[in-house]
Amino acid sequence: MSTPPTYQVEAVLSGGALCDARLELPGKSLLLSGRFGERTEIKLAEEALESGGFPVLLGSGMGHALQRLASSGKPFAVVDKESAILEITGLRETFAAKGGVWLDGADPFFIFKELEKMAEGRNFAPAALPAYQRLDPAHYGLLRKRLSEPPPERLAGACYKKFTGEFPRILLLTSKLFLMGEVVAACERLGAPYRYVDLGADEAEYDAFVEKIVSTVADFRPDFVLTMNHLGVDREGVLLDLLERLELPLASWFFDNPELMLFQYATPCTDLTAIFSWDADNVAPLRERGFPHVFYLPLATDETRFKPPARIDPKHPWRAAVSFVGNSMVHKARLRYIKAAPPTALLRKASEVAAAFGEHPERSVKTFLLEQFPELAPLYEAMETEERKSAFEAGLVWDSTRLYRAECVGRLLPFRPLIVGDDGWLETFPGEGGSWRRLSELTYYDDLPRFYPLTDVNFNVTSRQMKGAVNQRVFDVPACGAFLLTDYRAQMEALFEPGREMIAYSDPDEIEDLVRYYLNHPDERKTIVRAGRRRALAQHTYAARVKELFSVMKKTFGG
Repeated sequence: MSTPPTYQVEAVLSGGALCDARLELPGKSLLLSGRFGERTEIKLAEEALESGGFPVLLGSGMGHALQRLASSGKPFAVVDKESAILEITGLRETFAAKGGVWLDGADPFFIFKELEKMAEGRNFAPAALPAYQRLDPAHYGLLRKRLSEPPPERLAGACYKKFTGEFPRILLLTSKLFLMGEVVAACERLGAPYRYVDLGADEAEYDAFVEKIVSTVADFRPDFVLTMNHLGVDREGVLLDLLERLELPLASWFFDNPELMLFQYATPCTDLTAIFSWDADNVAPLRERGFPHVFYLPLATDETRFKPPARIDPKHPWRAAVSFVGNSMVHKARLRYIKAAPPTALLRKASEVAAAFGEHPERSVKTFLLEQFPELAPLYEAMETEERKSAFEAGLVWDSTRLYRAECVGRLLPFRPLIVGDDGWLETFPGEGGSWRRLSELTYYDDLPRFYPLTDVNFNVTSRQMKGAVNQRVFDVPACGAFLLTDYRAQMEALFEPGREMIAYSDPDEIEDLVRYYLNHPDERKTIVRAGRRRALAQHTYAARVKELFSVMKKTFGG
């Protein structure tokens, strides 16, 4: 769960008696009762009662609306989780005799389901106190929007049988993120019907957002929605709530660590959400943390893009004996630390923690930090918000990767490698142009399929965010008919046969000898490349992955 905006609250007294409460939020200050105080609260309560619907008070305020609802003798509900405010007003303790139901949970979807049971089919009559809408729009704002809608039996077009065709119909939440293009190409090759929804700027506009999804569903009648890295799933939970009402499953395929992302959402999933991770090590932890449908789906290659060239130009400027393509992580780690703004004492220890994390089997940065460096726990907790903590955890992962890549790529310097990446490498290895050459970052789709075959030994160093999984290069390089030397990962053995289809080093001390050996044995390189390419084309294409995803979604939600 994400943490709502932090605030401070203080009592406002008149003649020694409590008359209001002042809320101090980042960048703004407001009174709990608003400009007109008691009048506003009572007016909202009376409008709710006069509507004839089931009254739901969103925020207890100073108790004026609460008292008015209680005096009506009708059933009602109060939604209020603000313990700091309630400690001042004392309303929670005095509520038992008021005749309503108090809901103080942190999950707005659970609360809405409870309210639906209480309303028994009646319309809702929300009385939304303004201060609470500003205090936590992801909670009270979302509930106000849901409660203000008529209670549909089903949304138009949602009640249809799904997963009836040879291939499912997929609604894609579009993005320029890596993988979506591969999925689209795979769908076209398979003949699987798909439709785009480009969320664009309307994502923040609730009415336009809902209308776009609902109209597309009614017209296209998809079997499920597919996104990457949870893109399009807003932190307030509007999309997940809408898909649940549409009875439409969501598949979210992660190619970054989902544990660094999912817990920044107020509601990261529902029972209709399937999480697919490229890293098998993510499956059990996510299931243990309450995600009902989590599956392993590794990366693959697009064999129509990554294929051997007709010929290799020996004088091409990209020609190299040894090359490495990858980010230095210098800037990525630095920017994450800036966003986290950790205490100075914690920042001073960050690289030490990052280096130790890279060598440790623990996958959770938070668990590792608190267990292996318990003296830093108070400094970590001092960052207060989940967003800052998550940014610091990501910074440690990228910093760990920075240190690991620098060590491994440094072992290539005797071979004067070509390093393709950001200018952070200039900080990592001074002397560019002497012991190594640098090429600015290449485009994935247009450049890398042409680049890999021009290198005798393509070198790979996996990110520390994946301690057991393999990255994209493990599939793309052999598909191009090129040779790869990669770091060993446990999940590799289920994908390729190490030693015959893929060559891996287990320790940086092995790198120099392996590079020298395979540079001097081109026939062995070719044998390994042929075997690796056969395996990639037979089992590790995106068409194969998409078919597997289709099968899992049908088995999980087709009933």
